[in-house]
Amino acid sequence: MKGHFLMRQEQRDRIDVLKCVRKKLMRLKEASVVLGVSYRQCRRIYRCYLDEGESGLIHRLIGRPSNRAIDPGPREAILRRYKQRYPDFGPTLAAEKLSLDGYKRIDHETLRQWLVKEGLWHKRRKRSGHRTWRQRRAHFGELVQMDGSIHRWFEGRADGDYCLMNMVDDATGVTMSLFDKEETTACAMMLLWEWIGRYGIPAALYTDGKNVYVPSQRSNLRAQESGTAVMTQFGRACPESDFRACQKLGIRIITAKSPQAKGRVERSNGTYQDRLVKELRLAGISDINSANKLLHGGFIDQLNQKFSVEPRERADFHRTALGYDLESIFCIEQERAITRDWIVRFENNCYQLKRQSKYGPASGKVLVRKYLNSELHFNYRGQDMNYEQLPQRPVPVQRQSGTKNKKKYTPPLDHPWRCSWKNRKRA
Repeated sequence: MKGHFLMRQEQRDRIDVLKCVRKKLMRLKEASVVLGVSYRQCRRIYRCYLDEGESGLIHRLIGRPSNRAIDPGPREAILRRYKQRYPDFGPTLAAEKLSLDGYKRIDHETLRQWLVKEGLWHKRRKRSGHRTWRQRRAHFGELVQMDGSIHRWFEGRADGDYCLMNMVDDATGVTMSLFDKEETTACAMMLLWEWIGRYGIPAALYTDGKNVYVPSQRSNLRAQESGTAVMTQFGRACPESDFRACQKLGIRIITAKSPQAKGRVERSNGTYQDRLVKELRLAGISDINSANKLLHGGFIDQLNQKFSVEPRERADFHRTALGYDLESIFCIEQERAITRDWIVRFENNCYQLKRQSKYGPASGKVLVRKYLNSELHFNYRGQDMNYEQLPQRPVPVQRQSGTKNKKKYTPPLDHPWRCSWKNRKRA
């Protein structure tokens, strides 16, 4: 309405103070203390009040377009591009993609306000915090969180859900991930192997209580009854004991009691579900191999460059992997029985080991290692044995039909075996 203007509460309070100055009830020096401004600023405000009245206290740019406002032409082009190519992208990711497409670089908050005004984006309710905030670890490699995220990564282009194995350093937020069909032991080993090849052996892993990482409750009860130690295949590669004594990696596994406890990797999973799904859609990818190529072709490096932080301490807690045979560590180990003919049965197949002598094996057990590339290695008494797969299971040799069976001996009635000990002593 013409002749009306909006005024904040702070400006209305200034009017009351300046009225007192005008009536000689207060001096300008005292008014500057009440208003919380300097004496010179108070003189400028009082001069505007005398010249223009109450409207002189209002900012000059109120009701005028901002000096930094974007022209309607580029604004409409940006919104049109957003509707065509990025309809469900968040403001932050959409602003990055629009700048890569050659449009004028705008702040994500500006784009968010445009989208809210057009009805293309809705405000999200902020949830109240429940868990206590935990400070990051001080050193890179001191604690690495590991988790699998089951999600419809390929949307409708592929059937079913797939798993993204994700590792995040607690101190820096550096991430590394790998696609697979499920959260399996082999996938966890491959991802950890890749992390070790790039950064080194971390000091500890923070995982959940799944059977991939730690034994189940039933297995622990059986181990307590039998008095033996039980360990998963992944835990065997990363034992909690001293790595020099067992010649393994020596990575300590810490089990989280809730998803909120390992919130760093859970938050990283949300970032992947927001950004990676849209990247796979734009690239038209619908299979695991192509998705892994996209991850390690620059997507993970972009995430680390954008979201990683510097650790509080410079020391790196990663250890070198030199001297470790990672191929024999990251494998599936099982103990199998070996027959007198040097035959071992594994996964419903029979394998003939090369004889060390014409006699049978001195030990009745052999250690079978199945590598991640499906190679088999039979380790007998600390030595890998040559073997060949048999076409079928060996059949035990049967007796010929011409041979007569030996008749069972039956002692006569007067035989000493049939007499009691006392009768034999009398006789």
